[in-house]
Amino acid sequence: MTQKRARVLIVEAPYYAEIAEMLAAGAIAELEVRGVDYERYSVPGALEIPAVISVARHSFDGFVALGCVIRGQTSHYDIVAGQSARALMDLSIGENLAIGNGILTTDTRQQAEVRADPEQKNKGRDAVQACLSIIEFKSKISRS
Repeated sequence: MTQKRARVLIVEAPYYAEIAEMLAAGAIAELEVRGVDYERYSVPGALEIPAVISVARHSFDGFVALGCVIRGQTSHYDIVAGQSARALMDLSIGENLAIGNGILTTDTRQQAEVRADPEQKNKGRDAVQACLSIIEFKSKISRS
């Protein structure tokens, strides 16, 4: 019996376009190396990512959330960083979804660039790896 290929939705917030592209490049490279089918969907900001994942929860095996929130001079950073992470965790646990969180939360753009760059920290790849590990575990326990 052949095993079906996993389908993953990358949901990205390109507020910082260059950083988002680096995250996506790392994520896509990992998905392609592993032979995983994927689609990309773009939203205005990190707060919209959980909503799209919630809507698409029955159509994909897993999700990769990509974006960047850089600390500014207001409390907006704390709200966006905290609430997007909380909403992703709520979906992951409450809906049993395989979500790799690649939303960077940094103090500076330079920190974000290092984390996003596929040649450095490659957090897009890391988010894919987290997502796929959950998909694999779900598949394993459903067979037993």
